Amino acid sequence: MTQVSEMMTRGVRTMGPDESMLLAAQAMEELDVGVIPVCDGRKLVGVVTDRDIVLRGVAQGCAPDATPLSSLMTRDACWCFEDQSVEEATEQMREAQIRRLPVVDRNKHLVGMLSLGDVATKGGAEAGAQTLQDVSEPSRPDRSKQSAASGAAGGGSSDGQPS
Repeated sequence: MTQVSEMMTRGVRTMGPDESMLLAAQAMEELDVGVIPVCDGRKLVGVVTDRDIVLRGVAQGCAPDATPLSSLMTRDACWCFEDQSVEEATEQMREAQIRRLPVVDRNKHLVGMLSLGDVATKGGAEAGAQTLQDVSEPSRPDRSKQSAASGAAGGGSSDGQPS
């Protein structure tokens, strides 16, 4: 049984809860990642994703350089232990429908990240494909609450007027 520590990515960039949304977005761009663990020292306190920045920050009109990550981050983020089996960790990913999972030691200090990419490249294509399929259900977004701002892409009219 393969442990998470054998597949995870180590040396992950973290940020503090008082750092700005702007700095997080710049770090994501520089590192070409979509999530950054938020830590108080070495202790994991949450995660911030590119989606959090857009929906909880930009869409709400927050000032990028003045909005702390503590107001955007997901505090009750899923995580796993480094000595857990990869099977247990991927089951968590499937259930929560997430593609990346922070990895902590028994003191809840961040030690790495486990991604679907790690599972697929280090654990075999079959394991990665099944996890990706389960994480991606449902494969179509819920468009029942689309606004006129979504235009034709959201099922609305291309002229921005309600149909």
